[in-house]
Amino acid sequence: MLKRKISNALLQWKDSANKMALLVKGARQVGKTFIIDQFAKANYKHYIYINFEENPSYKMIFDDDLNVDTLIKQISLRIPNAQIVPQETLIFLDEIQSCPKARTALKFFTIDKRFDIISSGSLLGINYKEVSSFPVGYVEHLEMHSMDFEEFLWANGISENSISDIKEYFLQKKQIPQGMHEQMLKLFKEYIVIGGMPKVVCEFVNSHNFADTLKLQRGIISDYLDDIAKYAQESEKSKARACFLSIPKQLAKDYKKFQYSLVQKGGNARKFAGSLMWLYDAGIINFCYNLTAPALPFEGNAINDVFKVYMRDTGLLTAMLEDGAQVDIIDGKLGIYKGAVYENIIADIFTKLGKKLYYFEQKSQIEIDFFIRVNNSAAAIEVKSADNTKSKSVVNIIKNYAVPYAIKLSTKNISSAQNIDSFPLYTAIFLI
Repeated sequence: MLKRKISNALLQWKDSANKMALLVKGARQVGKTFIIDQFAKANYKHYIYINFEENPSYKMIFDDDLNVDTLIKQISLRIPNAQIVPQETLIFLDEIQSCPKARTALKFFTIDKRFDIISSGSLLGINYKEVSSFPVGYVEHLEMHSMDFEEFLWANGISENSISDIKEYFLQKKQIPQGMHEQMLKLFKEYIVIGGMPKVVCEFVNSHNFADTLKLQRGIISDYLDDIAKYAQESEKSKARACFLSIPKQLAKDYKKFQYSLVQKGGNARKFAGSLMWLYDAGIINFCYNLTAPALPFEGNAINDVFKVYMRDTGLLTAMLEDGAQVDIIDGKLGIYKGAVYENIIADIFTKLGKKLYYFEQKSQIEIDFFIRVNNSAAAIEVKSADNTKSKSVVNIIKNYAVPYAIKLSTKNISSAQNIDSFPLYTAIFLI
């Protein structure tokens, strides 16, 4: 059984004094249904599961009045064996995007307070236009991602104590013992290839067969393409598909600013910007915005129409590459894609830490992969795919732009020199 951090967040929600209905959002196949089902069975005496895609007839529960007494009667009618006891029952409304009126009803469950309500929906399917009234102020939102690197380590038998030991070396800026360092690098490369989709991680942990995990990953990619065809507006279907399939090409460039011309010859923002935003809302991609200046506040300095695009799950990105790419990543022989894949995994890690993504590039002469806030200062982050950590851009950004601190992430062990720290790639999970 895979351990997930979101389980603690669900327990905190259950124990909160003034809890509202909870909406758990996330891309398809990140494990929402499994975790919520597991949580419900372990923590409630009575549990009602309603899946609007599996049983479309359940939508009729919400066809008439949305007061809670009427809804409970409708649930009892359509689920005869259901035991719905006030203060002892969790109602889980799964795939809520398929029943917009159920989302409106969350407000009335929150006001009523007799029953705990969790709803879940894939961002691919939430159709905002069909919701008659948003329950603003009555619903708590929780976003679920695919498994992060720490969860991947747990799945592979690495204890929390061992991870804490590594974090202590990181905090003290002391070299990690070489055997531990090499083992973590090995696991990190495997995480790059496998990613965090629970079904894929489970298969890898059980079989360690990269061919079988690749089949699962490409199945998920195929499902995403099917969902684009199913949920995107007719005018966006082909454009969203083209944007999605262009991502490996976008990241293979030396300068990774998203170029619409790589989606389609002559393509521009007016034609494809809406399709990209659809993929973002679907939980498939992340935006990383260029900064006018490498300084705080990042959001105030971000250029909204100049950005890079990364996949939210790096394992799915590697599965979009040609056969053999997985072996190349493990062996460190990925060529032009190597830097792209390593940038993507750091973007993936930062997103799962709750960070927005920013970078700095000016006149193709200087590029800093990421900027994050560290100790209330702007910190430059440079990502290296090997142990060669020389970087003119880092020296330039500190010397000429008054950036006080820089971090190099690479396969090398920990070292420090003045205001530049070098850390192993896998320690990015500690940059909170």
